[in-house]
Order: sequence, then C-alpha cells, then structure tokens
Amino acid sequence: MSPIASYRRLFALAGPLYVVTAFLGRLPLAMSQMGALLLVSSATGSYAAGGLAAGTLAVANAVCSPFAGALADRLGQRPVVLVQSVVGGLALAALVGLAAADATTTLLVVAAALAGAFAPQIGPLARARWRPITHGSGAHQPRLVEAAFSYEGAADEASFVLGPALLGTLVAVAAPGAGLLTAAGLLLVFGVWFALHPTARLTHAARHDGHVAGGLLTPVFVVLLLAQLLIGVVFGSVQTGTTVLATAAGEAGTAGLVHAVLGIGSVAAGLAIAALPERVTYATRVLVTAGGLFVLAVPLLSTDSLRSLVLVVLVLGFVVAPYMISNFTLGERAVPVNRVSAAMTLLAAATGLGYALGSATAGRLADTSGHTGAFAVTVAAGATALLLAAVAQPLLRGVVRRPAPLEPEMVDAGR
Repeated sequence: MSPIASYRRLFALAGPLYVVTAFLGRLPLAMSQMGALLLVSSATGSYAAGGLAAGTLAVANAVCSPFAGALADRLGQRPVVLVQSVVGGLALAALVGLAAADATTTLLVVAAALAGAFAPQIGPLARARWRPITHGSGAHQPRLVEAAFSYEGAADEASFVLGPALLGTLVAVAAPGAGLLTAAGLLLVFGVWFALHPTARLTHAARHDGHVAGGLLTPVFVVLLLAQLLIGVVFGSVQTGTTVLATAAGEAGTAGLVHAVLGIGSVAAGLAIAALPERVTYATRVLVTAGGLFVLAVPLLSTDSLRSLVLVVLVLGFVVAPYMISNFTLGERAVPVNRVSAAMTLLAAATGLGYALGSATAGRLADTSGHTGAFAVTVAAGATALLLAAVAQPLLRGVVRRPAPLEPEMVDAGR
C-alpha cells in the first residue's frame, strides 16, 4: 500500500472531521508558551516575569500530562480530556483577564501553571487511538498504524509551525492577549470535540483485550525517553542559538520564522517516511536518523548569518520527524496495551523537559560564546543521541509489532 493510499484509508476510517479536530485541538498547546511569554512580558514590563510564566506553564504541562495519560488509560480518554480542555481553556482566558486587570506576577504565574497543568496533549493521545481505529483493516493494519504515526509526527511538527505563526499574527494585528484568547477558544471547542468524538471510546475498550499488563519503565522505554529528551534539547538549543544570531544581526523578529523552517523540513520528511519498506526496521531508523541529527547539526558551528542558518536548519529538519516517529512507534509497541496513553504522554513530556534543559544550557553558553556556544549544545545532543541509539540497538531490535488485540464488535465504534 502506497503512502498516499495509506493516508486516504486512515482518513476514511477515522473520518475527515476527526482528523481536522485532532489537529486544531493541538494548536493551543503550541501557542500557549510563547503566548504567555508575550502577554506577561507586556503586562508587567518584565521579560523575566514573562519567561517565568512561560517556563512554569511548560514545566507544569510536562509534569502533569503523563499523569493525565495514565488516568486516561484507567478511565478512558473522554472524561479526562474533557476536563482538561474545559479547565485549561478557562485558565488561559483567566490569564488574559488577570493581565488586563494588572494582577501581580505571582497570580499570573499561578494562572499560567494551571493552564499548563490542564492543557491536554492531543497529539500523543491521538496516537493511542489509531490502532483501535484501524482494527479490522486486515493485513494492511500494521502498515496503516505505521502511516498513522508518520502522520501524527508531521501533524505535531506542523502545529508547532502554524501555532506560533498564528499567535504572532494575532498579537501583531490585535493585542498581546488576542493569541491566548484564540488558543482558549480553540481548546474549548476542538479539545472538547476531540474528547467527545466516538474514537475516544476505543482506546479504553482496547485495555480489556486480554493482553497482560506490565510495567511501563522497562529498559527499552527508558531508552526511548532519553531519546526524546535529547530531541527536546535539540529544539531548545536551536531556538536559543537562532534567537541569539538573529538579535546580533539586528533582526530579532525573524528568529521565530527561521526556527519554523526546522518544522517545515520535518513535516515533509514525516509524511514521506511512510514510504520506507518494512525491511527497514524502526531500530535502524532510530540509528540512522540519530546519526543525521549529529552530522547535520555540525554545520551550525560555522554558521554566521541568517541566510546560511536557514539552509542548515531546513536540512536538519528532515531527520527530526523521522527520529521522533520511530521513537513513538517503538514506544507504542514496547508497553502494555493498557498503558499506551500514559506512554505517549510520557514521551511527549520528556521532549518538553529536554526543550527546557536545552534552552537553559544553550542560554548560559550563549552568554559567553554567542550563538556558536548555543549550537554546540545542539551538536552535543546529536552526538549523544547517536551513541544512545548505537548502544541500545539490541534492545530496540527486540521490540516487535503488536498483534491486533480488539474484539470484532469494537471495529465500527469510531466510524
């Protein structure tokens, strides 16, 4: 089955409305961190306060989302995502209201923390739905699940390109709070819609299929968590280095656009990876793309202009989504079927924590060595990812495809 045929089949099984809902539902998370930074900085006149609010939001989401994923495995995604979407959307709106009312920095940070704690990880939760959605598709199901994970990786990357771009446009043409109000509206509409969609029932039903429950933090899953932590470090350090270089060039406003180029290449590669033949195992894909992260990051050390940086970042992006897709696919296969939602959100949380670590470390080095110091963190993360992938090959090769576990009566539950 060709990639185009696979994607058509996936969208037919889930329904185009579900695909649109799941994509728009993940935009608020992509908008909220930068939105909090811009809003709180504008309201308080302090970039430190804005950074504190944004950082608190990100950390709260990284810490709380795995617990929400585990709860979704026990209770089902519907009640968990519904509460998250309503409370998270209202918290974002409250943050805007508090900023308009000249609230203290402490109150603003608390509101940001609440918004981050309840913001649902739609992308990881959507990944958990595809195996039950594709059940009953016969011999093509394994390839359909792999294509679904390729699509989700590309969709995540696209959301982190479109989300900040939409936010920046709204802030520029309206007000600092307009972006977060839009994010709140999107979450209250599409987050709730995602929670109520019939496919939400499938993942909860799948936990009763007779698979033996087991622990989540197995050696192979710990390797995948570390791999996602490292790609987060890449994201954070590239964004920091790009900001430093753009500011030094007197074009600070272009930093976001340059960083978005990383996502453009990543989206394209993420969609194309579904065309790889089955004989190219996911363990091999992790190894090759980790090598790509290292090799393609090295030119960042000699980059001294925005024009050359755009080209380097674009090329680097072509290995980002394939690396992440491979990690998430192995993660879905490596855990018990009744822990998939928790596993997916935990991998996403590791990425977020890596982003914070990469940003902080790159920022410190940039203070003394400029953008080259920041990009050195990117190269180091790529080298570590390659070493990890090479050492962990025996573990990764031991992860096999999961057999279709669902009962026949569940096949049409999400149509």
